[in-house]
Amino acid sequence: MESEIKCFTSDHVSPEELSIFDKPQGDIKSNLDMSLSQAESHKLPIDKTLVSEFKQMKLEKEAQKNWDLFYKRNTTNFFKDRHWTTREFEELKSCREFESQRLVLLEAGCGVGNCIFPLLEEDRNIFIYACDFSPRAVDFVKQHPLYCPERCKAFWCDLTQDDLRGEVPPASVDVVTLIFVLSAIHPDKMVRSLENIYRVLKPGGCVLFRDYGLNDHAMQRFKAANKLGQNFYVRQDGTRSFFFSKELLAELFEGRGFRSVANDYVFRETVNKKEGLCVPRVFLQSKFTKTHVTETFPEETNPTQGLCFSP
Repeated sequence: MESEIKCFTSDHVSPEELSIFDKPQGDIKSNLDMSLSQAESHKLPIDKTLVSEFKQMKLEKEAQKNWDLFYKRNTTNFFKDRHWTTREFEELKSCREFESQRLVLLEAGCGVGNCIFPLLEEDRNIFIYACDFSPRAVDFVKQHPLYCPERCKAFWCDLTQDDLRGEVPPASVDVVTLIFVLSAIHPDKMVRSLENIYRVLKPGGCVLFRDYGLNDHAMQRFKAANKLGQNFYVRQDGTRSFFFSKELLAELFEGRGFRSVANDYVFRETVNKKEGLCVPRVFLQSKFTKTHVTETFPEETNPTQGLCFSP
């Protein structure tokens, strides 16, 4: 990840951090901008050869280890605190039924706490469940001076396998934040993660989503040798990234019982003033709500099934 990002950002800041609060591209663009020009399309890898089956199985088996090594190398210094979340997601302030209601939030894929600690500082009437795939990241959260068990519970979890209800009461969460997390999960397992989240979300509760969009600059920079499947790539450090279209994302959520409230592309520019670089970024920002209570789901229809090798 480090090699993928630092070439066009500075100060160890990820592109998603800079791009959100630095320089909007005219703030709103037409969805027609998602279509690459013919010249741009020729720049994308055309080699249909994928990473070998053996390596793909190895990457899936070592996914946790690779994220743990990422946090070992970067500790808490890679991402800046996400003070932009309440501005980008007004639901974090407006979703209370009454002013004194204590908001219960689940940060799925909390990393080292760059989202949760600004929220805990800003909102004194919030309780946050925070989970991550990396045990090292969870340890960093618990070591943070603002971590307080009375206001936050951090725990390790594999969203694709471990039942969240072992740590979070069912149908108890008002808001789930899923920010640059789903893209790191193997496409075949995304559905399971959404089912897991659905079970702990209250009826009427919402998922606030932000992640990499189709044809983002980072996607165009990947070499053919990094391709795992359709819109799915591996970085040099072994971590992986999927790039979403809004149609596919809606199909994923709606197929698991969520209702789409907002789902659109966000266009930004990442600026490296030192290097004089300015690159376009494409993110997908969405909101989905839980429509009703259910313990069962319809027969699985997985829109991401078959996009890449199934481990």
